Amino acid sequence: MSGAKRTNTKLYAMKEGATAEATFVKAEQKKLPYELDGLEPVLSKGLMELHYGKHHATYVANLNNLQEQAAKALAEGDHLKLTELTQGIKFNGGGHMNHEFFWESLAPVGKGGGELPKEGSALEKAISKSFGSMDDMITHFSANTGAVQGSGWGWLAYNKTTKEVEFRTTFNQDRLVDQGAYLVPILTIDIWEHAYYVDY
Repeated sequence: MSGAKRTNTKLYAMKEGATAEATFVKAEQKKLPYELDGLEPVLSKGLMELHYGKHHATYVANLNNLQEQAAKALAEGDHLKLTELTQGIKFNGGGHMNHEFFWESLAPVGKGGGELPKEGSALEKAISKSFGSMDDMITHFSANTGAVQGSGWGWLAYNKTTKEVEFRTTFNQDRLVDQGAYLVPILTIDIWEHAYYVDY
């Protein structure tokens, strides 16, 4: 987690009567690479205040709270409690990290936003090889992200095994890496309703 700082928390193992110390890395929400109104007219400032300022910030706060509880449970040897916390950590950690990558996948109009890869570039060639053309990739991406039931993410990824780019979806706040470390994200689209409902 880029920009995170280590937090030392003194914990008390009540059953043993001993003092334990646990360390966890506190997640921090990075500053956007553009102003809150920088994506207008595509995404409004109001939407960004809600999405970045509220929803993403909530994932970060929840993650830090759960990590602190997990550190305490680990220090106390409370493995049942630690196990109960893991799904929440995965969900909120995924929500935080997916959003960090999502913000970096976007750019203001006139500064790269909405521009296709240059014809003949390595990315354009890879996309055309996998999908037929840029237009075909956009059609495939749009149709398959729209088909996700509920909440999730659409990804354009580079497959290190096949050496090709491909489309993937993840559900809820699952991360692309959950499907395999050989998948490298190129860009992602947030399909959660909070990502678009204010504007669309």
